[in-house]
Formats: sequence, structure tokens, C-alpha cells
Amino acid sequence: MIKHNYEIFKGVEQLDEDFWTKILEYKHANFFQTPRAIDFFKSVKPETFTIGLKRNKKTIALISGVIEKEGSIKSYFSRRAIVYGGPIFVPDITSDEISMLLTALVKEIENKVIYIEIRNFDDYNEYKNAFFKSNFKYVPHLNFHLNITDEETLKKNMSKSKLRDIKRSLKEGAEIIEANNSNQITAYYEILHNLYLTKVKTPLPNEAFFQKLFNDKVAKFLLILYKDEIIGGVVIATLRKNVLYEWFVCGKDQKYKNVFPSILSTWAAIEYANNNNIKYLDFMGAGSPDKDYGVREFKSKFGGELVEHGRFLCITNPTLYWVGKKVLTFIKNRDQLVKIKPKVKSIIKKLKYA
Repeated sequence: MIKHNYEIFKGVEQLDEDFWTKILEYKHANFFQTPRAIDFFKSVKPETFTIGLKRNKKTIALISGVIEKEGSIKSYFSRRAIVYGGPIFVPDITSDEISMLLTALVKEIENKVIYIEIRNFDDYNEYKNAFFKSNFKYVPHLNFHLNITDEETLKKNMSKSKLRDIKRSLKEGAEIIEANNSNQITAYYEILHNLYLTKVKTPLPNEAFFQKLFNDKVAKFLLILYKDEIIGGVVIATLRKNVLYEWFVCGKDQKYKNVFPSILSTWAAIEYANNNNIKYLDFMGAGSPDKDYGVREFKSKFGGELVEHGRFLCITNPTLYWVGKKVLTFIKNRDQLVKIKPKVKSIIKKLKYA
């Protein structure tokens, strides 16, 4: 589509080279909007999207993401578009140009999803009006950014208990290694899958996603090895020397005395960033500010700065969005009831004969 001196385009193939050579000059540059990440998601997800805007044949904005849904009956009510990291803009972009990009995005996928969620890794506050104009609303969401440039200050700001746990784990014989075969990825995924199934309770990509992530060298897997067993690890991705993303982290916590795999996994990411002169670590989310979130408490102990860059939400089908929330809540509550029903029966039986 060409309108005056503007062009909306689809796919990374039409991006001009200059846009990528200067990517770190753009305030909102992030790994998840790079061709490498976009190509990876295209190879593992059923459906992705990439929308760009050119001004006088030069790319000035880009937004890319995935269309996701949960399995079974949930699939119809959970169709959503997720943009990781947020769009990338050139410094001199205008509010009207951003609205042009967002309007094109909504038009492209509004019939495929119930809502579009942009998960910001940076501050888009100055552009809020452009998002509002395109029918997006702002939803508060927290994150931690950890400055890695000064190791002395880094350790000073960290919780003393976390530093002790790291030292104990290493002294006990736990090692930080980089994954080098698919069996290690399988062992790591089993721990991660169990964590999401029992505690996180949000959708997790299948093992094939992680195997391809490893095989294609899109991200690195830093694993915790103890007594010849993988007991935890972290997936990290980087945007040159600018930022490291802690993508997925897990550990078999409380299994071994004086070994803390989840803490050591996050330390592995911090240490990697420090050793490779990467400026800061992005923890990729710390929950909603109005809800208690145990993971936020865990992440806070590493001394990072708590930031609120929020998310932008565009509901493309308000009726299905409302019904979907009710249905998914009902299914979640039903599943929880099924899990606790045997325990309730056992308690009642004990009380009856007490």
C-alpha cells in the first residue's frame, strides 16, 4: 500500500539494510524484533506477522509478533497476538506515523485474534497518544533492569542472602555449563515444564521449540550441573553488546541441601553478561503491580531497577474477550477443583472418624 510518500509492507524481506546497521541507535531496539528472532518464530509458530512502515523508501518503524492460542476448548477463546519487546521506531518518527503502523497492524490481524498485546521492554510513554489513537489502552506491568557495567556495584546491590546461596552452591560442587547436546536440553525442559505445570500455570512452548532454539543458535542455554545431573538453567538471548534477556529460568529447588539452582541460573546470566561486556540484563517481566507475585520478590533480590514500562492492549473482539475471560476462569477453577477434590474427601473422612 502506497499513500503519498509512505508505504506499509509485510515481512522482513522488504526491510532496507540501513535499518539494521543502525538498529542500536533506535531507543526501542530489542532482540525480539530482529530478523534473527523473526525468522526463528516463523519456523516454530503456526502463524506470525511482521508489519513495517517506510517513509521515502526508508524503513522508519517495525512491529512483529506471533499469534498464539491454547489447546482444546481454550483455543477458540484464547486467540491472541503477542508482540515481544515492543515496536522499533527511528528517532524522528511522528505520532501520526506510529498510528499509521498500528492501524495497519490491527487491520491485518483483527479477524484472526481476540486481542493484541504489546509487551514493552522499554519506555514508550512519549508515544502513548499514538497508541490510544489506534485503539490500544495502557496496562501497567513491572520489570527489572539490572546494570552490569560495574561488578563491584552489582554485588553491593545484590541481596547478601543471594550472594551466600551462590557461594554455597558453587562450594557444594554445582557447576555452570553451557549446553552442548540435545539430551541436556531435554533435561532442562523437563524441569521447566514441571515448573509451569505446577506453579507458573501459563502456556509454555513445547520441547521442539527449545531444541530448535538451541540447534539454530538463536539463544544460549546456561545450565546447572550437579552430581552429573542437570538441575536447572536459563535461556538467554542478546542484542549485540547492549542487552541480555533472561528468557526462561528454572531449577530443582529444595532438592539438595546448600544448592540453589534457580538462584545460580540467574547468576549464570549475570556472569555471562559481565564477562561479555553486555550493558544490562532484562528480566523480561515482574508481574502486575496490583497483584502479589512471588517471582517479582525473587528477582528483586538481584539488585536491579524496578521499572514499569507496561503493556498496550487492543481488544479486537470485545464480546469474545469478555466471554473468553469467563470461560477460561471457569476452566481454571474447575481444573483446580478436580485437583483438590481427593484431598477434600480425605480431610472430610478424617474428620468424620476423628
